[in-house]
Amino acid sequence: MIVRWETEGLQTVGIVCLVIMFLKLMHLLGLINITETDSSDSDLELSTVRHQPEGLDQLQAQTKFTRKELQSLYRGFKNECPSGLVDEETFKTIYSQFFPQGDATTYAHFLFNAFDIDRNGSIRFEDFVIGLSVLLRGSVTEKLNWAFNLYDINKDGYITKEEMLAIMQSIYDMMGRYTYPCVRDEAPSEHVDKFFQKMDKNRDGVVTIEEFIETCQKDENIMNSMQLFENVI
Repeated sequence: MIVRWETEGLQTVGIVCLVIMFLKLMHLLGLINITETDSSDSDLELSTVRHQPEGLDQLQAQTKFTRKELQSLYRGFKNECPSGLVDEETFKTIYSQFFPQGDATTYAHFLFNAFDIDRNGSIRFEDFVIGLSVLLRGSVTEKLNWAFNLYDINKDGYITKEEMLAIMQSIYDMMGRYTYPCVRDEAPSEHVDKFFQKMDKNRDGVVTIEEFIETCQKDENIMNSMQLFENVI
């Protein structure tokens, strides 16, 4: 896979990459091949799993998926994750398969933490399907809120330049060897400086959720990326 980095719009790569990588993960887990399902999965019960997911009605209320879609998503999830949970090492293994010549470990760590809502070191089916609903069928604001959570590494409600650089560097580490032309070592820092300055409206050294959303909504590349996968399932 070769990725051509455009000079303009490089600052959007993190958000675009977030959506693409999430979909790759869903495909590997068999979660985006929606097929007909029988009634045996209708109540989302599986006696052998360690974690029993929430009821179908509750998940349908929390997401923008139909009942049939949730049944199929769950069937794919339980086939690949019989325990009902995904740990961080599994997450890292999945991403390393997509980028064998790069280092996806750090990016996978950050993305895992964004999904691990209750911070218990594992991701449940509910976490997956709610995140999938946001990224595929959520409003622009919902998607950007999810992306903000990824960049807000310490979950204090602000994005610092250091946090943004950590995320961007992890993406370059994961994809850099596939890029053409080759990415210079100083490129991530330069692009973060440019985009952070654009986002930090009041120059207080941090980016709030309001600043993040306002800036992204004015960026044509980001807005286009938000619409790419709405009809995947």
